[in-house]
Amino acid sequence: MFPPAGLLASGHFVLVSDHLGAPADFLLHRFLSTHLRESRNCKCVILSVSEDISRWKATSSKANLNFPQLIASGIISFIDIAAIFGDLSGDIDSSNAVRLRPIYDLLYPVVHPSDGEQSEVLVILDDIATLEWIGVSPIELIRFSRALRALCLKANATLVVRHHILNLSEPNTVFAHMLQTCTYHAEVRPLSSGRSGAVSGEVAFHPGVATSKSKLLPVPRSNAIQYRLTDYGTIYFEKGTAGGIL
Repeated sequence: MFPPAGLLASGHFVLVSDHLGAPADFLLHRFLSTHLRESRNCKCVILSVSEDISRWKATSSKANLNFPQLIASGIISFIDIAAIFGDLSGDIDSSNAVRLRPIYDLLYPVVHPSDGEQSEVLVILDDIATLEWIGVSPIELIRFSRALRALCLKANATLVVRHHILNLSEPNTVFAHMLQTCTYHAEVRPLSSGRSGAVSGEVAFHPGVATSKSKLLPVPRSNAIQYRLTDYGTIYFEKGTAGGIL
């Protein structure tokens, strides 16, 4: 079963890391489709930095999800952070003190609706690393990740944050902080032998420091789940068994 049962449980914080040679876009879309199919009275909030809404629509259609209809019904809320920062581009150029409070303020009423409606909510921040690259300070990003985590815990919502890894020998301070606060770390890696036609990469799942007693078993690198990207979606299989689809 992929992702492992219980990974996206209410209150969990799943940190996703990826590399240039193995981007984790497919995993975020998989999390979205899994949440919508397995949760009752569910909602999803996408905080988009690196993927515009057209990309989400196109990829979701491969999973037989009607993205425009889900947005129209309020099941999916799409917050385009890239567009918001486009409006604030002058502030980014003139000062490093970029604040992410406006993003939090947009998210809060969705996670905590005023009518008291109870929903199983999944929050996906698709790319926190790019925020640092465009000028948001590491301190502000750490504060923002803490605020997101606290908000989701209070609402018993699931939080997924992706971070790009550029240099394994020099851990990023924002990534190091989230690694200490996440429930689980989903590590997407290219094959050490290089990409092949049969295997695009692999995914390992590590318990985070914040993990308490849980029935979710880790999936170490030595037994990582491998995947192959196709024009029609992603195929998952156990390591060394490209024909054994999960």
